[in-house]
Amino acid sequence: MGHSQLEKQKTHERIVTLAAKRLREEGLEGIGVADLMKEAGLTVGGFYKHFASRDELVAEAVQVAVESWRRQLEEKGIDPADVSLENYADDYLSTRHRDHRGEGCAYAALTADIARSGDAVRAIATEGIRRNIASMTARLPQSDTADARRNAIIASCLMTGAVGLARIANDEEFSREILEAARSFVKELVAGDGT
Repeated sequence: MGHSQLEKQKTHERIVTLAAKRLREEGLEGIGVADLMKEAGLTVGGFYKHFASRDELVAEAVQVAVESWRRQLEEKGIDPADVSLENYADDYLSTRHRDHRGEGCAYAALTADIARSGDAVRAIATEGIRRNIASMTARLPQSDTADARRNAIIASCLMTGAVGLARIANDEEFSREILEAARSFVKELVAGDGT
């Protein structure tokens, strides 16, 4: 790959990474191409050297957002499969995650937006959900795979919803209570008490 192609690829990745963060902060309709390109230090005309349309950018940004946790761990040399479900719940259901939506879970930040988006974005999100459920299923103690999968789906829904509700609450004590209740329930599922 030539130098100019490498630079173009790096610029493309920078735009997508920035878009993934902004989408989680402001929603799928919350960012404009002009503002995004300005923030990236580029011109609006440069956008079309990288993307055929805004929809293409959004699809790539959602893909990056969906994979962000796994990528963050791998950059630290940690295999995501080695993270216990208890530790995952502690991290996911934390005030840090609640308060830093741009760096967090795409599902907790964008559930309603993704549900209203086109087929390409929904397909990316669906595949991510399937991977998350499979990963969680493998970490649960239930010997019956169907029970473990059911509990993984419940835990995933609970965790995503809890972060969303904790973000909505304008009462800090209540917000923390939501996160703690969800964290406790997930840990009960991991211990086998929620079957």
